[in-house]
Amino acid sequence: MKALRQIFDQVLREPSRPWALATLVRTEGSTYRKPGAMLLVGEDGETTGVLSGGCLEEEIGRIGLKVMHEHQPVLTTFDTRRLYGCEGYLEIFIEPISAAGTKGNVLTAIAEKISRREICRTRTSYQAPSGFTELLPDKALIVEKPGVFVQTIPLPVRLLLFGSGPEIQPLRFFAAGLGWEIRDYSHPNDLEENFVIDDQTAAVVMTHNFGRDLAALDRLMPLRFPYLGLLGPKRRQAALLARFQDFRELDPEWIHTLHAPAGLDIGSETPEEIALSILAETSAVLARRKGGFLRDKATPIHSPEIFVKEA
Repeated sequence: MKALRQIFDQVLREPSRPWALATLVRTEGSTYRKPGAMLLVGEDGETTGVLSGGCLEEEIGRIGLKVMHEHQPVLTTFDTRRLYGCEGYLEIFIEPISAAGTKGNVLTAIAEKISRREICRTRTSYQAPSGFTELLPDKALIVEKPGVFVQTIPLPVRLLLFGSGPEIQPLRFFAAGLGWEIRDYSHPNDLEENFVIDDQTAAVVMTHNFGRDLAALDRLMPLRFPYLGLLGPKRRQAALLARFQDFRELDPEWIHTLHAPAGLDIGSETPEEIALSILAETSAVLARRKGGFLRDKATPIHSPEIFVKEA
């Protein structure tokens, strides 16, 4: 998602410039990115975003310049098995994107929906020379059709931080590097009454104060965050939950969202190590993964994505 935000920011910063947009529409074998990944090409041939491990971007930039100059999209293929020994095959659709100006373009429309944290689906018809990418209506009927790629643009992770302990600063630093949205709250009551949770919103409580942690659990647990992390040892968690039940019934389903102690078991001691542990666990939970060593994984690292095509 960080790369997409960089693309959107680039277009919004320079509304008078035209662009070329490269979208990965099909892959086979082992590839660095999966279908749906995007890359932006500017008038100088510079690229924003990543479609490979660095071996294809320069060539895509050259093709993008031609697409902009000729105003014609192209579908290009790369067989990295022959070129780079990466055991992969990619089909990349490169199309001209008009300057946003005052009316905007498809990229600014996507950026606007994502900024409102709305579900955003795009359709890329990649049959050159007439293909293009468009934003789909929310209730568009989906059917399969060759030469058309439909995807749901993922929302950026939104991380809510409650507290002011030494772990807060490294959490902010690492999360910002990942392109996550970060919100700081000094007290749980500062959270908006009408705050809406989605499946990419996480919260971490680290007030280092028993009463404030208790108030945070009271405010946050009923909201059922996909991930709710609480700093501190297990005995403290048990004491907090016992006290919690003195004034509110504890829904068993809430416990499944609570990760206490927060973080993966990587031997963390310093604030930076603790922050790394918590963000790794947050990322795993939001991605519906268990963590663990990739070398022990019997199935492919990347689960096969199911992309529905549309008329």
